Amino acid sequence: LEYASRELLADQDFMFAAVRQNGSALAYASSELRANRNVVFAAVENLGSALQYASKELRAEHQVVLAAAQQDVSALQHANRELLADQDFMLAAAQQDGSSLAYASSELRANRN
Repeated sequence: LEYASRELLADQDFMFAAVRQNGSALAYASSELRANRNVVFAAVENLGSALQYASKELRAEHQVVLAAAQQDVSALQHANRELLADQDFMLAAAQQDGSSLAYASSELRANRN
């Protein structure tokens, strides 16, 4: 993909197929496709750490980030900081994998409730 044309890297069907094979292909996608929920969701289902290549908006989207964390809990390091401070989100993440609490905001970790 490193040598693919801009047109190909902006082609939704092509990039959807690419990220389903290898989530890290999202790194080569156009900025529009990095903001496309379907393309990003397919990428993080394949490789959680592909979340780092998603748009800022999608790194704050509950379902996308939870899918990434389900595939690889360390993907939470690429999530929006406000999301990591959201008690409901972190509860859902912890139900998937208790080790996700290591990525919670310090305020949430200090909260005994």
